[in-house]
Amino acid sequence: MYTLYIGNKNYSSWSLRPWVLMKAAGIAFREERIALYQPGSRERLRAISPSGHVPVLRDGETVVWDSLAIAEYLAERHPRLWPGAAIARTWARSVSAEMHSGFPRLREELSMNVRLRMRKTPSPAAAADIERVVALWTEGRSRFGASGDFLCGAFGIVDAFWCPVVFRLQTYGIALDGVADRYQRTLLGLPAMREWAADAVQESERIASLEPAGAQAQQQ
Repeated sequence: MYTLYIGNKNYSSWSLRPWVLMKAAGIAFREERIALYQPGSRERLRAISPSGHVPVLRDGETVVWDSLAIAEYLAERHPRLWPGAAIARTWARSVSAEMHSGFPRLREELSMNVRLRMRKTPSPAAAADIERVVALWTEGRSRFGASGDFLCGAFGIVDAFWCPVVFRLQTYGIALDGVADRYQRTLLGLPAMREWAADAVQESERIASLEPAGAQAQQQ
């Protein structure tokens, strides 16, 4: 069985991607959570991760780190994590890679904090990132999503990579319209996303630098 090492569910957007992918796809794995920013965290991370970061997937003697590399490793072993049609698959890979490396102001201003709720007005640069997100979601649903509720029909890697973003938008009260709003609600309604959020609420760690002033804890 796979072992997936993750960080705090409240804060670790990178860990969420492979976790929700495996949960939603029915891929069995054992979860190992490493509390970040705690005494001994760095040493524990170095012991399991070549990069010193999570997520990390262990498959027997094979160790895979970085969320995109983990997704590709799983796609080689489990069918239908990428779309079957070549055009849709190419689009999904490009969009996932853009999410993986882009949107710097969105990440900086709207840090992931699943259990909190507050209103925040993004800067023009972050608003431009959000506009790009909405454009990609709208394109995916219109071009490839007719056969299901997700960007390319069935849930897959490309959707898992947006799951942290929908948590961020929810936390800071960023309202969307139309197709983007419906897609966000679909992701938030996934059983795996509900499970992750419930676990995040129960975590005891509080990282002061990631707790914005004026935010209210979500009670579950």
